[in-house]
Amino acid sequence: MSETKDRPYHHGDLRRALTETALAMLAADQNWTFTLREVARRTGVSHAAPYKHFRDREMLLRELARIGFVRLGEVMTVALSSESASVREKFVAGAEACIDFALKNPGLYRLMFSADADKSADPALHDAAMGTFGILLRLLEEGQRDGSFQPVALSAQAAACWAQVHGLAMLAISGQLLEEKVGKEPVQAALNVLMEGLCREK
Repeated sequence: MSETKDRPYHHGDLRRALTETALAMLAADQNWTFTLREVARRTGVSHAAPYKHFRDREMLLRELARIGFVRLGEVMTVALSSESASVREKFVAGAEACIDFALKNPGLYRLMFSADADKSADPALHDAAMGTFGILLRLLEEGQRDGSFQPVALSAQAAACWAQVHGLAMLAISGQLLEEKVGKEPVQAALNVLMEGLCREK
């Protein structure tokens, strides 16, 4: 277990205090093997207190994943905010932002796409995940409208892009993008290859 310091709780938003403590534990340990009892202790509340907001550990994990998708959506939105950038430049910026988010939050990113983040069991988590995925869909739609991207089925295009960017993120946080395997600057090189397939020839 990590050396995450206990967070004495005095008053206010207990749900937020519990989730912030759990997020800190997740960031420190890069896994989510903690119990609600441990989260309560580190938050400075009774062992029974978390059950006022989370009926079990799985419910807390889904809330952490929801927060992760919201935060990922925020950083991607910022990355795409340049009005002067081309659609291709926006796509690369958004992809790099996603991979950077994964590198900075490896435990949280893994949880977001794990079986413990069951989106079918939590409408709020499902909506957050789909909201973030919607950023990609809207960008692809924009690219198809202005003729930058290939006019193929949007769902297939989105699946291919998501698979590559998510795959790069997972390889990056697992330390698998080694120069002897994939050369220098593998993320940029892989995104360039993706763009070649995505963009229409001028």
